[in-house]
Amino acid sequence: MTDSLSMLYLRRPWMARVDRATLGADALAGLTNAAIVLPQGMAFAIIAGLSPHYGLFTAIITTAVAAFWGSSSVMVSGPTTAISAVMFTAISTYAVPGTETYIAMALTVTVMVGMIQLAAGLARLGGLIAFISHSVIVGFTAAAAILIGVSQLGGALGVEVAGGGGVFERLSRLISAIGGTKPTAVVIAAVTLLCILAIQRIDKRMPAYIVALAAGAAMGWALDAPARSVAMFSELPAVLPSFLIPDVGPSQIIDLLPAAATIAFVGLLEAISIGRSFAVRRGEKFDANQEIVGQGLSNAIGGLFQCYAGSGSFTRSGLNAESGARTPLAAILAATFLLALLLILAPLVQYIPVPAISGIILYVAWRLINFAEIRHILRSRAETAILAATFLTGILTHLELAIVAGVIASLVLFLYDSAHPFVGVGAPTYVDGHRCFKNADRFNLPQCPQLRMMRMHGPVFFASGDAIEMSLRKMDAERPDQTNLILELKGTEKIDMAGADLLISEILRARDRGGDFRIIATYPGVLRQLVRLGVMQVLGRNHLHPNKTSAIAKAAPTLSEDICRTCGLRVFHECAQRPCGASNDDGPARSV
Repeated sequence: MTDSLSMLYLRRPWMARVDRATLGADALAGLTNAAIVLPQGMAFAIIAGLSPHYGLFTAIITTAVAAFWGSSSVMVSGPTTAISAVMFTAISTYAVPGTETYIAMALTVTVMVGMIQLAAGLARLGGLIAFISHSVIVGFTAAAAILIGVSQLGGALGVEVAGGGGVFERLSRLISAIGGTKPTAVVIAAVTLLCILAIQRIDKRMPAYIVALAAGAAMGWALDAPARSVAMFSELPAVLPSFLIPDVGPSQIIDLLPAAATIAFVGLLEAISIGRSFAVRRGEKFDANQEIVGQGLSNAIGGLFQCYAGSGSFTRSGLNAESGARTPLAAILAATFLLALLLILAPLVQYIPVPAISGIILYVAWRLINFAEIRHILRSRAETAILAATFLTGILTHLELAIVAGVIASLVLFLYDSAHPFVGVGAPTYVDGHRCFKNADRFNLPQCPQLRMMRMHGPVFFASGDAIEMSLRKMDAERPDQTNLILELKGTEKIDMAGADLLISEILRARDRGGDFRIIATYPGVLRQLVRLGVMQVLGRNHLHPNKTSAIAKAAPTLSEDICRTCGLRVFHECAQRPCGASNDDGPARSV
């Protein structure tokens, strides 16, 4: 309890690192971040089905609270594309985007997200996030990117298209309305998009979004966009966030609970992966549980001050680090500078054409798809299956179900792998002058006709018993004279009662066939399980060995001398001490 309460302590450890030098570096990084999030916050709020000012409020309140109570020195939280997309798809089922009901639901979900995350942080559940496959996040983000991009095509073309639905439903409505495309809107969106691309190629440290937004607004003014029926943004109804308790009934809260749980989960995955990534790069400590508490507080408090759910932003965090941020104060100053910019620039929002924001969002959506990581994942069949399950679910159904599908796919593949441990036969060979054991079948190595050296990787438990037994019977069929068996369990950490019964059965079977059975194991947990579950009572203490050398040295004298006399392989060193009267057509007997 004391550890959990310390997470909420108002005096944070990072405050001791703040001095005159760090203050200057953090102020510069904060100003740079404020410039980039001004157009980003507006764009992300639109993705979430909200007015632009909600995104700006989120970039102020959520950012400051998460930085203060979080664990990362440079991570910047706030509105993100993935959470904005999930927010829109989840809540638009119950209310029309932009309406008072929709806004109340969005703020309610945000508070619920914060409470779920806060509870998880105080319960110290941060370690569970590591069990989620990275492929789930990549697939989910790619699906969200396509959904976001498709949702902005209408704005870029200057046509009104009803919101809601999946990717194909949106595309169908867009195609039906394509005849109303306004060339002026297309030009404005194209100029904005091209401006971002050009600036990114010139210098990524420049505030590309705000410059591109200004270019789009200038093009709209030059082409007299309002006169050509191009949609413009309305003046912001509020510049400063205010305290507001959402008016939502109990039944609606129950309906919104699955959406809140999904958003909370996605947000934590984003924040922890980003925070841990930057901590590794900078050689800093990262406390996942403290970060969860910071994210939870930022959403719980933010939801009461007209913010919608936020999380860690990789783009803003990367920019923060590159700009020289030293402490979390940089993110807090970014929120402060944004508030000042908002007070100055709020009257100018009404001069921004909608296609300009659409151009920015299209670029953001494109950048969300990590093509390099996707190519890397495609090298693995298992991870490809997880990626495909997540991505296709997000594209073909509801985006919030994509995470669920990915987690289920990960769990199924994990269980399948656990139920099919590797069982292989090893044989000695030389690599760069050093003697070692390698897979006999894969490298076509000679095997002793009497002694089989086996290695197992994976748990020996109720679900893997059939697969293990099938592998062993296949080996028996291929080499029936190998009745003396050595099983190395160095790759095994779990043995349950069913697994112990299997090992006992194999020990008795080998001895019934006139051979013997030995086990190599050193892991204390496995040794305790072998004793507790009765395997050692059947095996015998003198048949348990710490390494291959010991096991082979004890097994070699028990092998049939008659077979050794006719064997020209001499696979093991110990074979040199065995009777030898054979030679083969290829030359004298050899020892490997």
